[in-house]
Amino acid sequence: MLRALVIVDHGSRSQEAHAHLEEIAARVRKAAPELHVEIAHMELAEPSLATAIERCLAQSLREIAIHPLFLVPGRHLKEDIPSLVETTRKAHPGVQIQLTDALGSVPGLERLILQTLDL
Repeated sequence: MLRALVIVDHGSRSQEAHAHLEEIAARVRKAAPELHVEIAHMELAEPSLATAIERCLAQSLREIAIHPLFLVPGRHLKEDIPSLVETTRKAHPGVQIQLTDALGSVPGLERLILQTLDL
């Protein structure tokens, strides 16, 4: 079964922010070439999360992980994304969709934060 990962951020009007997300996706693609990686934005920019999911489905990818690039579980992570995931599951019963936790919930985040310090 082919697998996909959609990395979704809040969205921004800044081209620099878009480029940064594209760079993250490129690094993930390099680290996991077996994954089809898409990016998406919740607001202010395209592609939307719905569009990214549709791109995966159009390529017959039936196992999709949605990774919200958020530190804390705010409205998008608690309401908007789960609603879209549920709608997709109902429309495409053969598709498996996993929604990952906010990054702030992932063990080891503290080590990543400390790696950014010049100590």
